[in-house]
Amino acid sequence: MNHVKYRVGKWLPSDRNFLNKWIEKKIAQVNAYPQPLNPAIEDLRNAIYNDALLFMSFTSMYDQIPQGYNDQVKNFETMLQIMNQILKEGPCYSTIEDQIGLVGFPINAILDWAMGTEGGYLTFTNTLVNQKLQVILNEWKNFLESPDSTYVLVDGPIDQPQPDYTAPVGWFSPEALEAIASMDPLRGQGNDPYDALQNFIYNYQCQPDQPHFGYKSWDDFFTREFNPGVREVSEEDKDPSVIVNACESAPYNCVTNAMMKDKFWMKGQPYSLLDIMDNHELAQEFGDNSTVYQAFLCAKTYHRWNSPVDGTIVAIQNVPGTYYSEAPAEGYDPAGPNDSQGYIAELAARALIFIKSDNEKIGLMCFVAIGMAEVSSCEITVAPGDYVKKGDPIGTFHFGGSTHCLIFRPGVHINFDFHGQTPSLNTYNIPVKARIGVVE
Repeated sequence: MNHVKYRVGKWLPSDRNFLNKWIEKKIAQVNAYPQPLNPAIEDLRNAIYNDALLFMSFTSMYDQIPQGYNDQVKNFETMLQIMNQILKEGPCYSTIEDQIGLVGFPINAILDWAMGTEGGYLTFTNTLVNQKLQVILNEWKNFLESPDSTYVLVDGPIDQPQPDYTAPVGWFSPEALEAIASMDPLRGQGNDPYDALQNFIYNYQCQPDQPHFGYKSWDDFFTREFNPGVREVSEEDKDPSVIVNACESAPYNCVTNAMMKDKFWMKGQPYSLLDIMDNHELAQEFGDNSTVYQAFLCAKTYHRWNSPVDGTIVAIQNVPGTYYSEAPAEGYDPAGPNDSQGYIAELAARALIFIKSDNEKIGLMCFVAIGMAEVSSCEITVAPGDYVKKGDPIGTFHFGGSTHCLIFRPGVHINFDFHGQTPSLNTYNIPVKARIGVVE
């Protein structure tokens, strides 16, 4: 069985033929087994028909897809039917012909080309649309947090009451376990076993002798924690001048000239701090020429956040935002919304955690967890006044979470360690709690 190639973060296949066949099979599934619309889907449908501008934008984003892009989803009615089906499914590996792949962003997959059109830009920056999408995604989140979602946590083919035509396999199948192990930056080093199953048992808290490895839901599996000692801050990195990786993530960008207000939607996607921080009162503590480090998470790895410094939580805030908007400057983004990570830092649903570091050379900094597409549930687990040590948990993404930023004020000079890489879309994970910089 061959694995398909993936886009950045491994959320969607880069093999368009595989994705087209997956969509074809989803359309066949909803046609063969039509289901009443979930009330949240029905509510969005009603909003589209009751608002002339929404009807125009939802219609035009499919009409504007250029010929030759071979998009099987021809209109928003088909889109809604597939979304309705997805709300009752857990993410899993699908086998199509001789290939196996993960469609981790299934809703993103059906919006793929439509997102890049002018109609798509108008649609997915609309406040009402994003409010409706939040309700829809919360419905899926509720399913993924329920015991009903454990059917994907098996070690072989998945048995479903309703066929999905893609021959799915569970997350503890050899194929899926190998995919998880392949993303481990420390695999085969020290005591980390190379064998995929043993690698998983070594790394993650689980009960392999219990059904579903002891996980109570898909979300319970997805937010799994490392075993004690697997990812810890090293003794030398406990030095107050060291900044550690807040997430198991790959470096995407690092700038030292971020402005308080900038044209983030333009080519290059410059950071606009006031927009990222949603005009929070503490944003005024920053200024032009701040430093922003951004890194993205992979679909198959650890999704909890950890403090990059020792310090005190000063303020927290969840910011509602967009879910499927991508930078218009990117055009038809084949990695969407990965190529738009700078842009969505200002617009997407996100969480802000302001931390006053014990190190006076750092002072106030901000951790920003940024949701992307379906993976926009950001849970903050600390409160103002809490003291955190470097590496302590501060929150988690539910069903994923795509990217995050660390923001430092002007005058904070950091010698970054990208672990031999240049930040880009083609980097590999740096272990969580590993050194990523030293304050000079």
